[in-house]
Amino acid sequence: MAPAALSLHQALAEVGAEIDRRFDALLAVPDDARARLYQAMRHAAIGGGKRLRPLLVFAVADMFRVNRDCTAAVATAIECIHVYSLIHDDLPAMDDDDTRRGKPTVHKAFDEATAILAGDSLHALAFEILGEATAHADPLVRAELVVELARASGAAGMAGGQMMDLVAETTRFDLATVTRLQALKTGALIAFSVEAGAILGHAGPEARTSLRGYARDIGLAFQIADDILDVEGDEETVGKKLGKDGDAGKETFLSLLGLYRAREQARMLVEQSIAHLHAFGPEADLLREIARFVLERDR
Repeated sequence: MAPAALSLHQALAEVGAEIDRRFDALLAVPDDARARLYQAMRHAAIGGGKRLRPLLVFAVADMFRVNRDCTAAVATAIECIHVYSLIHDDLPAMDDDDTRRGKPTVHKAFDEATAILAGDSLHALAFEILGEATAHADPLVRAELVVELARASGAAGMAGGQMMDLVAETTRFDLATVTRLQALKTGALIAFSVEAGAILGHAGPEARTSLRGYARDIGLAFQIADDILDVEGDEETVGKKLGKDGDAGKETFLSLLGLYRAREQARMLVEQSIAHLHAFGPEADLLREIARFVLERDR
């Protein structure tokens, strides 16, 4: 394995271990009637997953020499939102999935009511983490993080994209609409993960503009790669049921572009995302490797 690839995979492993450690501490199971709720939250949050969003927070924050405890707190808050969204997305009322990250979804391992409450609690925990001084000593930084995460995860971001995804089951979408859907459902939280590192590091306007362009392009490349994996991937490796979008009659980048054009579009987006980093030196090498990983991943 090439040194750069080894560096990326080592970073993924280290960030994943740090996020798991923090969830383990935050979600200690109480000795009372809430125990089942905490167990469900732990089931969803600890172990598995790419931890791509936390890695993006670290990759950007490290460029600006942010205290790593602050970075880890913010990365954990973002992962809380991501995990909550997966719990709710897997529910029978949404995508009705039985497996996630190679294990039973929360409503299968526990029950639907517990799954809803587990998602709600992780959503609340994200903003609790960001509101505490451990996220950053400057209350203005914490306030900006709260506002931007709320925007990225709500109707103007991820939840809005999920609503569009539900409508897609009964409505034909063109390429522009599918692009908009994915920019909200998947891209908004990825974009905020990059933005969060810049907020923590007090990055200037030019740096933040470049990083926003990078985040926008890798978010779309990530979803195109997901669409390809949904058709070509291995269910055991990916850790969830594949082919559901096609079975539901949803338009995807793959159905609209075809496999060859979808691959080329993803490759172009990755190259474009890396080009956005031209003003940065070696300190942005991990971001460049993450962009390439988005295209090459198998899960």
